[in-house]
Amino acid sequence: MVKINPFEVEQWMDRYETTPGVLNVAETCAASVSIDDLVALCKDENAPGPLALSTKLTYGAIRGSQALRQNVASLFDRPSLTPLSAEGVVITQGAIVANFLLFYTLVGPGDHVICVYPTYQQLYAVPESLGAEVSLWALKEENGYIPDIGDLEKLVKTNTKMIVINNPNNPLGQVIPTLVLKALVAFAEPRGIIILSDEVYSPLYHSLPEGQEAPPSILALGYEKAVVTGSMSKAFALAGIRIGWIASRDAGIIEAVLAARDYTTISVSQLDDQIATYALSNLVLPALLKRNTALAQTNLASLSALVERHGSVCSWVKPTAGTTALIQFRKKGVPVDDSEFVLDLLEKTKVLVMPGSVCFGLGKDFKGFIRLGYVCETGVLNQALEQLELYINDRLV
Repeated sequence: MVKINPFEVEQWMDRYETTPGVLNVAETCAASVSIDDLVALCKDENAPGPLALSTKLTYGAIRGSQALRQNVASLFDRPSLTPLSAEGVVITQGAIVANFLLFYTLVGPGDHVICVYPTYQQLYAVPESLGAEVSLWALKEENGYIPDIGDLEKLVKTNTKMIVINNPNNPLGQVIPTLVLKALVAFAEPRGIIILSDEVYSPLYHSLPEGQEAPPSILALGYEKAVVTGSMSKAFALAGIRIGWIASRDAGIIEAVLAARDYTTISVSQLDDQIATYALSNLVLPALLKRNTALAQTNLASLSALVERHGSVCSWVKPTAGTTALIQFRKKGVPVDDSEFVLDLLEKTKVLVMPGSVCFGLGKDFKGFIRLGYVCETGVLNQALEQLELYINDRLV
């Protein structure tokens, strides 16, 4: 029997997000859109809608439709780069399945995996459950949570099979800059190490410092053994259609994934595939990303103002991308018990956030931190921040 540790953040979400009257700022998706919203965002009012209602609902294309795979491949286009072929894309049921399928296919006993930390627990727990040895590549606050390539020299082993990154990062909302990504490729390529980049929050680079450009996908840096996962859930605000993908220029990786995939699922829903194709089309995508970027910028300004007002009891490295922030709360200079804080906050105010040490710190790191998802509907966030501020004034100040 495979031993796998509880998936803490998902279990906390499952347990508490249906609390009656909850103000859910634990959610990490950009505020969800409807099919009607997508149609309203389309720049051609005469264009066909997302669903072809006369299409017979067979299994559909095993790899995902040609149209959807081409639209996903186009996300990685760069002027100086040979376009990624649709053959380099496999459609999955969300990024969570994409990540699992890659680990299931590519790593096992005798392999070593290096994974950034903190990050989504799946990215290190699954390879460990499959028998791989996992080393955590710790991100340091004093470095702005930017990975230090020098640390890899201490972590790498002769059997290192894969390095896993998450860009932008969940829960930190920080970005791995282009120069660091290039240095990572320079480190991995001569050793033949696969780089898996979970880019589920890309391209939501909404608050980068002035003069800093959004980093490219790892696929844009010319390394064949790079592989990316992504989905419609976070940056594209369509978690309900359960569409994700694996993308790589390495045909061997894609074919290995497809061979393993036959044992897990046949195809994604044709309806989901059609909606995702429409959302990623040139007629809709620019307006959808503009909407989500504006929402992130507006909401982050409100959250930032609260953190600044209460600097005596809370602190953070302000996020620059994605949808999440990791904030530490203190009482009399001592970090709060984040699990107790989260549960008491929920009971007293109906505001739901996630505990940092339990969900992202293996129960020992990130004491007093909470993860807050701020790219929800602005009205929900403002209500939650109002209640959080009352709670801070009553309990921490």
